Amino acid sequence: MRYLILSALLATPAFADPSVIENVSASRSGDTWRFDVTIRHPDTGWDHYADGWRVLDMDGNELGMRVLHHPHENEQPFTRSLGGVTIPDGITQVQIQARCSVDGWDTETTLVQLN
Repeated sequence: MRYLILSALLATPAFADPSVIENVSASRSGDTWRFDVTIRHPDTGWDHYADGWRVLDMDGNELGMRVLHHPHENEQPFTRSLGGVTIPDGITQVQIQARCSVDGWDTETTLVQLN
C-alpha cells in the first residue's frame, strides 16, 4: 500500500507558479505601438521558463507576439519590448498574455488602456 501511495505522489504533475505581468507600458509611434512588458516567473532554466507574451484585442485576436528565446532565472523580474504592433482603428484597450514553456498561455491577461 505504501508503494502505491508513493507512486501516486510521484506521478502527480507539478503545478508551477504562473507568469505574472508586473508592468506594461504602451507608446504610439506613428501608425504602430511599442509595448514594454515586465514579467516575473520562477524560471528554473531551459526546462521551465517564461518563453513569450502577446498583445490581444478584447476578442482574443493576436495583434503581436514577443518570443523569449532563453530563460531569465538570474534576472527577475525582466522587461522586454515589442515594437511595430499595428492596432486597428477604434481599439482603445488591449490585453497582454504571458506564456511559459511548460504550462503554455496563462489564463489571466493584463488590460492596457491605449491613450
